[in-house]
Amino acid sequence: MDPQRLKDAYQQLQLLDDRLTHKVRPRPGGALVRPSQEMLEQQLRDLATYTVELKEILQELFQAIASAPKPPGPPPADKMT
Repeated sequence: MDPQRLKDAYQQLQLLDDRLTHKVRPRPGGALVRPSQEMLEQQLRDLATYTVELKEILQELFQAIASAPKPPGPPPADKMT
């Protein structure tokens, strides 16, 4: 498992949650008024964006879990003495 890739994917997931979850979460009690065509189209775009980004993040998570950790790089030049 590559812990850095896992951490990066988790941060992407948190950003997606902060940015879009409130737009795609169902409203409690349902809608009180019928949405307009424009509102439906915007909600569909938001849901599509959320779905595609979530798929990409999940792919990254699976790759992070399946991959070996990156070996530590050489020490910086100023540390080599």
